[in-house]
Amino acid sequence: MNYFSDTISQLVWHLPINLMMLAQIIKDPDVLGQMQQAWNNFVQTGQVWALLIGLIMGYIFRSLTSYG
Repeated sequence: MNYFSDTISQLVWHLPINLMMLAQIIKDPDVLGQMQQAWNNFVQTGQVWALLIGLIMGYIFRSLTSYG
């Protein structure tokens, strides 16, 4: 074995068991459905308008304060 694989094996050996199980627990595998639900919530609560207004105001502020 080379140095890199020895180091990785030592790090994995000392990981707690709970951490390894955490990566394997999947409650809802519908990732695209979750993204769609999050986007719909983002639009319905009006946060999309706050984002757009913030981007426009930030662009205006940047253009007013930049030199040249």
